[in-house]
Amino acid sequence: MKELQRVLILSVSAGMGHFQAALALKKAFSETRPDVEVAIVDTFRYVNPFLDKVLFGTYIEMLKITPVVYGYLYHLAEKGQPLSGAGKEEFNRILNRLAAPKLIRLLQDFRPQAVVCTHPFPVGILDQLKGQGYFSSPVVATLTDFTVHPFWVFSRVDLFTVAAPELKLPFQEYGIHLEKVFPVGIPINTCFSAPVDGAAVRHRLGLRPDLPTALIIGGGLGMGPLADIVKALGNNFATLQMIVVAGSNSSLKARLERVSSSLQSPVKVLGFVENIHELMSASDFLVGKAGGLTCAEALAKGLPIFVVDPLPGQEVRNAEFLTGRGAAVQTNGVRELVQKVAGCMREPALLQKMAQRARELGKPLAAREAARLIVRLAEQKSAAGSLRQIGGVDGDGFSRSRGCRQEAGRSV
Repeated sequence: MKELQRVLILSVSAGMGHFQAALALKKAFSETRPDVEVAIVDTFRYVNPFLDKVLFGTYIEMLKITPVVYGYLYHLAEKGQPLSGAGKEEFNRILNRLAAPKLIRLLQDFRPQAVVCTHPFPVGILDQLKGQGYFSSPVVATLTDFTVHPFWVFSRVDLFTVAAPELKLPFQEYGIHLEKVFPVGIPINTCFSAPVDGAAVRHRLGLRPDLPTALIIGGGLGMGPLADIVKALGNNFATLQMIVVAGSNSSLKARLERVSSSLQSPVKVLGFVENIHELMSASDFLVGKAGGLTCAEALAKGLPIFVVDPLPGQEVRNAEFLTGRGAAVQTNGVRELVQKVAGCMREPALLQKMAQRARELGKPLAAREAARLIVRLAEQKSAAGSLRQIGGVDGDGFSRSRGCRQEAGRSV
């Protein structure tokens, strides 16, 4: 059996959560198998910067301006015929035509013994390349939401990791053998498994030790009605303090600071942070988006989740899953949010029960479990020398070893 030496992780930077999962996996490998070289590639930025700009720009604008349209397209894709939907196949055929040449060259240069995808789009491309004989290394699809969308599911994927045991069953409908599906959880940074002194974090932030604390978050892009949420909670609860994370949205941060200055509730406004695990440890509940990574992190910290107006698509599915299991509450607008929070403030046992359900669902060591599975799979398959040599694929003068290392090292 050949020992694992190289793992390639293909992700996409849209939404940040997919890339955070990739980074979590890389860190898990560094902690458990430091001898393994792990390269992360932002797939479309690497293979076709124009395609990356179009896809990412369209995605963000659709979420900001016409989220209903995005939701419609998402649900339309959900209803397609598993593994053979014409729309899915045509979409992947176009992606393959645009992305395959450089991706093939990357596979030749890096010679990975396993390829892991933390975004669904590269999965379809790899499925076609594998079917065409360009490589035979195992492919791992790491799902980053609490749902199973058909765009993740292809017959040539060797292993799927999912968020929870209940998510194994949909794979039967897609004709996938369940022994290929492992409910290890969504990969999150292993720091979420370490204990944190929440009281010390509150003190460092200048917050009171005796008040319940809400963590308000809008994801890395700072999307969602954060200002309205802060204003509504601050005007209705004098005995609640808030930590608000605006992400990379500087204009939103400035607006939040203006809003919070007129409220009675203590509010700490932050921009982009890298210590969200500490902020969660210092909080009693989370308010905001239903992104897969954010929810997985909150569950790992046993943090109840109040989801406000989840975006159509995977966020709605995440909210449905978590509310159905008692770890979250979904609200339509800030008025209903205030009502739900008020109910939990009056009856702390409700919040405690949600926290218990969150802890039961949480999988703080998911990244390590996924890394262990990848090592076992790759070493069993031992796919050395499986790449088909091809010529004339990439005519732009791409330098194989240098180009691969440069892109693989760009993790954000």
